[in-house]
Amino acid sequence: MRASGGASPRPAPPKRSATPTTTKLPVPASSSLAMPAPRLAHLRRLLSLHSPPPHPLAPSPARPLRPSFILPRAMAGAAQAGAATGSAEYEEVLGCLASLIKQKVRADTGNRGNQWELMAKYLQILELEEPIARLKVVHVAGTKGKGSTCTFAESILRSCGFRTGLFTSPHLIDVRERFRLDGLDISEEKFIRYFWWCWNKLKVKTGDDIPMPAYFRFLALLAFKIFSDEQVDVAVLEVGLGGKYDATNVVKAPVVCGISSLGYDHMEILGNSLVEIAGEKAGILKKGVPAYTVPQPEVAMSVLKQRASELGVSIRIVPPLDPRQLEDQPLGLHGEHQYMNAGLAVALANTWLERQGHLDRIHVKDHGTLPDQFIKGLSIACLQGRAQIVPDLQVSSECKDTSCPLVFYLDGAHSPESMEICAKWFSHVTKKDAAQPGPLEQPRSGINSKKILLFNCMSVRDPQILLPRLLDTCAQKGLCFDQALFVPNQSQYNKLGSHASPPPGREQIDLSWQLSLQTVWEDLLRGKKGLNGTSSSGASLVFESLPSAIKWLRETSQQNQSTSCQVLVTGSLHLVGDVLRLIKT
Repeated sequence: MRASGGASPRPAPPKRSATPTTTKLPVPASSSLAMPAPRLAHLRRLLSLHSPPPHPLAPSPARPLRPSFILPRAMAGAAQAGAATGSAEYEEVLGCLASLIKQKVRADTGNRGNQWELMAKYLQILELEEPIARLKVVHVAGTKGKGSTCTFAESILRSCGFRTGLFTSPHLIDVRERFRLDGLDISEEKFIRYFWWCWNKLKVKTGDDIPMPAYFRFLALLAFKIFSDEQVDVAVLEVGLGGKYDATNVVKAPVVCGISSLGYDHMEILGNSLVEIAGEKAGILKKGVPAYTVPQPEVAMSVLKQRASELGVSIRIVPPLDPRQLEDQPLGLHGEHQYMNAGLAVALANTWLERQGHLDRIHVKDHGTLPDQFIKGLSIACLQGRAQIVPDLQVSSECKDTSCPLVFYLDGAHSPESMEICAKWFSHVTKKDAAQPGPLEQPRSGINSKKILLFNCMSVRDPQILLPRLLDTCAQKGLCFDQALFVPNQSQYNKLGSHASPPPGREQIDLSWQLSLQTVWEDLLRGKKGLNGTSSSGASLVFESLPSAIKWLRETSQQNQSTSCQVLVTGSLHLVGDVLRLIKT
């Protein structure tokens, strides 16, 4: 409780759970490289809690705000959003957000539509029904490419001169990445102000009967508040999970809906068949609202068409964008698969402009290319962690050669289909003397190049499906990995809003999952020896932390600067975010 004239005392920190048993790290006998000693990051002293100062939008709380700063391992991807900002109040906000993360098993099918009726009550508490009804929404669901599609659509409409709001998930480094206004992450000041307005209103009105909303639902509610108060012309919303019961699906009348490529993902919640998964995604379709999708597997397409027919709308199938329509401009998001997402985004943006009466803002050309605003929007679109190439500047600054001997190729693929797409992209961009299209020129690989896999995935994924798809696709393209590194996500040990804080002792690190990933990989290699001479045959290593793996990669590349180390980081968007955080600081 806020006391007059001072801040409330800081609650006692929770006790740590019992530590797991020590796990020894295997180092292949064939490898002359020893596993580096652990270098655990120091925990930044957690800033003391203080009561938030009054905000123009924030009434005084009716009861104490006592956020829990301990981040459940199951929601590691929500971690460390405030490390770059350092604001004490921002860290307190992130602590409140962390308290909303529920330690619930994702495989519990009861999570499907879990207390969906509560969303209506939250909207009433925050008085958001009318503001949401006034938003001009582009709503996108899908298994693969929905974030990219939303990013392209937002960039197109922004290039047409509209004020845009974009809500995507997950974030990679900072939670504010999820909320973009006019193409930029929301400012810390605005985020704090809107957060307290929503938080305090909900705290006053919630209790035993109506609990506080869970983490993602709160973020979606916050997005609606931000976009309505900021008076955006268009709000582009990416579905978080599924569609029918997703928090974004409180929008009753979007301007246009889109469904990107469907595949097998989140099966523990959405179902084990494409029929079930497509049914969940089709839940965003609305009566009277135009809908678009991309070519789908036949069983999935039949579900989408049936649902559209029940609602009395047609769902149109959009082909991939023809690169010739871009007048030699590259897409801002790299990879051949992005032409599929770009084609869907063009259809969504064009329909939004048509239904809002703004087609006069664009000039349709006669020679079959896209309007200039569309080309500009598609070429400047930016989304981290999707087919992203980042040279390690720390290593390149210490090298005499102009090229960078250590380059990270980051892609958050985590489904079988996206793993195949990722493998095709990596194989294509790392071919001898190939240059990366886009603003950053890829250092030439030269004669000597070393392909290294840096991998982790969530335990709900099946590595016996993901890793074979990656390995087989690379082999078909003539690429083999010289080494594979398996690491835990760094954010697994983070506290929300703080620097990385792995457990203080090596004996506390549980690497059983990473060891099982290594076993799957080694078994695959043994089964594929001699296949066309393209099977990966290098050593595999398990590292106790991501920083130790990055350190090893840097030391290895510095010791032999004539060899280019090309590191594919994949399997988890959380891992990609952790790598970006480490190599960009």
